[in-house]
Amino acid sequence: MVELDDKIGSRFEWMSRGELAEWQSEALAKTVLQAAKSPWYSAVFRKMGIDPASIKSPEDIVKLPFTTKEDLRLSYPTGMLTIDPEDLIRLHTSSGTTGTPTAILHSRADIDCWAELMARCLAMTGANSKDVFQNMSGYGMFTGGLGLHYGAERLGMMVIPAGPGNTARQIKLIRDFHGTCIHATPSYAMHVAERMIQEGDDPKSLGIKRAFLGAEPYTEEMRLKLQELYGFKVFNSYGLSEMNGPGVAFECPEQNGMHVWEDAFLVEIVNPETLEPVAEGEVGELVMTTLRREAMPIIRYRTRDLTCILPGECPCGRVHRRLARMTGRSDDMLIVRGVNVFPSQIEEVIMRHKWIGGNYVIHLTKAEALDQMTVRVELAKGEFDGSIETVRNLRAQLHKELREQVGFNVNIEVLEPGSLPASEGKAKRVIDEREY
Repeated sequence: MVELDDKIGSRFEWMSRGELAEWQSEALAKTVLQAAKSPWYSAVFRKMGIDPASIKSPEDIVKLPFTTKEDLRLSYPTGMLTIDPEDLIRLHTSSGTTGTPTAILHSRADIDCWAELMARCLAMTGANSKDVFQNMSGYGMFTGGLGLHYGAERLGMMVIPAGPGNTARQIKLIRDFHGTCIHATPSYAMHVAERMIQEGDDPKSLGIKRAFLGAEPYTEEMRLKLQELYGFKVFNSYGLSEMNGPGVAFECPEQNGMHVWEDAFLVEIVNPETLEPVAEGEVGELVMTTLRREAMPIIRYRTRDLTCILPGECPCGRVHRRLARMTGRSDDMLIVRGVNVFPSQIEEVIMRHKWIGGNYVIHLTKAEALDQMTVRVELAKGEFDGSIETVRNLRAQLHKELREQVGFNVNIEVLEPGSLPASEGKAKRVIDEREY
C-alpha cells in the first residue's frame, strides 16, 4: 500500500535548498531533451543553434528562448507534443471563447504529478482526510475544478463537486454535509456572503474553516474582508493552465507569500520590457519552466503575471521560495490619462470600507478626448443608516482616497445592494468603452 506521504509528495515538500538545486539541474536537463522531441522546440532549437544536451543546470536557462501564449497558439494543436498521442489521457484548453485556444496535453504521469502537487498544497494549509471539501469552481476545460478535485481526493477528503452558481444549493450542501473547506473565486465567495447577509443569515454559521481562493486577482483587503465575514482562513492560490492549472504555488499557514513548488517549476522574474532578470524582492514578470511535465514540457513561459520573490526564509520551515501576491498582469494594466493603473489598486481602496459591499465595477469612457473613470460600488447591507447626507459623505471620502491612489479624479456611483451583476466565475471588473 502506498503511504499518504508518498502520494502527496512530502519528500519534495521538505527538500533542502541543496537537494532542490541538485534535483532542478537533473530535471531541467531531462526536460530540455524531452522538449526537443516536439516539432515546435526541435525547430526552434535548430534555428537558434541550441544543443539541448548543453543545458546542464538552471544557470543555463538563459541560453533558451522564451515561450509565449502566441507560440502555444501557433503550435496548436500538437506542435509541442513529445509523446505518442495514444499515451495521452487529458486535454485542457484556455478559457477564451474566440480564436485559437492554447491546448495543454497530459499523460497519466502528468495528471498524477498534478494531483500530488495539489494534495501537497491542501495538506500544507492543515486540511486532511477528516475535512469535507466543497468545490465551487467550474469543471470542464477549465483547470481549476478538476485540479482541486483530484488533489482533495488524493488527500482523502470527501469532495462535493458542486461547481459554480446556484447559491442557495451551495449553502444547503455546506450545511447538510458539514463542509469545512471550499474552493471558489474571491468574487463568488463574496457574493455568497452578501446573499446570506441580505437574507438575514450569518456566513459564520456555515462553520467553514478554510477557503482556497484563486483564478482571479484579489487584494489583501479583500482577503481580510472575507475572513471577517466567514470566520475562516483564506489561502491564496496561484496557477495557470499552461503550468497544469492550480497547484503551482500556494500559501502555508503563515499566509505570507505562496510557496512555488520548485521541484516541478523553475522560476524566473524578469523585467517585462528588457526581459533581463530583476533582483530578489523586485517586481517583474513571472517566467516558468516545467520540470516534471512529460507530454508537453514548456520552457521559459512568459506568464505576463507581475510578482516578486519574497526574500528571507518562511517560519513554516519549507525552503521552496515564496511568490508575492500577483499585482496584476503586464498586459492587463490600464492607461488612464497617461497614468498606469491596475484594477487591484482600486480594489485595495474599496475593500477598506465596511459600508461598501464586495462587488464593484470600473467603467472607462471618454469625454471630449479625456479619459473618464467611473467606479461603481454597492452599499453593504446593514452598514448604512439610510441618510442621503451619509451617502454624500461616504462618496466624498472614497473619491478623495481614490484620487490619492491613482493621481486623478474618479467618478463614484453608489448603488443599492445587489445592483451589479454577480459573478459565478471570474469577475469582470473592468468595462472599457473608450474609442481610440
